[in-house]
Amino acid sequence: MTSKARSSTEKLVSRDEAVRGAGRERARGRRVVFANGAFDLLHAGHVRYLEAARREGDWLVVAVNSDASVARSKGDGRPIIPADERAEIVAALACVDAVVVFEEDSPAVLLDEIRPDVHAKGTDYTSGSVPERDVVARYGGRTVIVGDPKDHATTDVIERIRKPFTVNRKPEHGT
Repeated sequence: MTSKARSSTEKLVSRDEAVRGAGRERARGRRVVFANGAFDLLHAGHVRYLEAARREGDWLVVAVNSDASVARSKGDGRPIIPADERAEIVAALACVDAVVVFEEDSPAVLLDEIRPDVHAKGTDYTSGSVPERDVVARYGGRTVIVGDPKDHATTDVIERIRKPFTVNRKPEHGT
């Protein structure tokens, strides 16, 4: 019997649904993993981070920053992609089980509500520099650093796009 894969829009959940889903998965004896970020202009670093996060458990919920929280964090002109589209793109990844958009600047309150077994952060952090580590430790969860070295950044991609086309273009032969 083959199981039907869930569509990306089926993986988009409300905050309450994310909390209930995590509780349901824990009751089944599954390890819940939480990852978060803006995910503006999804790139290979994002994919590697989320795939590594999923390897830490059985059910991955990803919290995507709202447009307002990205703008406060990244500045004018960000995000490039609206939150509902960023969430749908993240949800399309096979390693992701649920996606929730959150409004706060920090995922700390959402972490305390969902109470994942594992909070996965990217390699731009160290175990000691994760701002939410105390929240996670307080309820008995653990924080892990996952993904490849921070060699990819949306800000860098945007900068490359903004450079004049001729800078990135190879000369054509025979002209």
